[in-house]
Amino acid sequence: MAKKAQQKKTTGKSATSKSAAAKSKTTKLKKTAVAKAKQTATKEKKTITKAAPKTTRRKTKVVKEVKSEKTAVKKAKIKGYSKKDLEMFKKVIMAKREEIIEQLQNLKDQMMDPSTGQYVNESSPYSLHMAEQGTDAQEREKLYLWAQRENKFLGYLEEALQRIENGTYGLCIECIDEPKYLCPTCPLIPKERLMAVPHTQMCVQIKMAQKK
Repeated sequence: MAKKAQQKKTTGKSATSKSAAAKSKTTKLKKTAVAKAKQTATKEKKTITKAAPKTTRRKTKVVKEVKSEKTAVKKAKIKGYSKKDLEMFKKVIMAKREEIIEQLQNLKDQMMDPSTGQYVNESSPYSLHMAEQGTDAQEREKLYLWAQRENKFLGYLEEALQRIENGTYGLCIECIDEPKYLCPTCPLIPKERLMAVPHTQMCVQIKMAQKK
């Protein structure tokens, strides 16, 4: 009986040790599988991360190419006046500019007291009578307003010369992006209008439409 009991104990111990070994082996296998899965996932992530910038760069490059193509098409459609025409307009503007500068000098001379070299005022000895003082004041005001207007016009002419240098002179600012085709040369302002009003940036039709 004692032998049988001892055999049972031995058998129980070996079964327990085998079960424990099996569990340990299973646990190791699970850990190994999990570790391998993590390594695989990490490799896949790195591969995706590396590939992503290339895709983004390609998309950005394609977008830039499309934009540049659109800009090129737009520029090709809008053709400004030739160099010969621009040179002709420049001569007209320069002649107007010289005329305005001369007029401004004349206005300045009229507003100056020749004896003192200063602007004439109410205390000037040339207008002792009250009525004369009133007339002189009105004349000075007219001269001042005229000089202001001429100075403004001179600024417009300077801007027109700058547009000639930039190659944008003669383009109607309201028709560059979306031509309205209100005049036969749209988006270019007709030559006749530019010769008459060299500083203009709009054709007559657009100008009239804005006033309505």
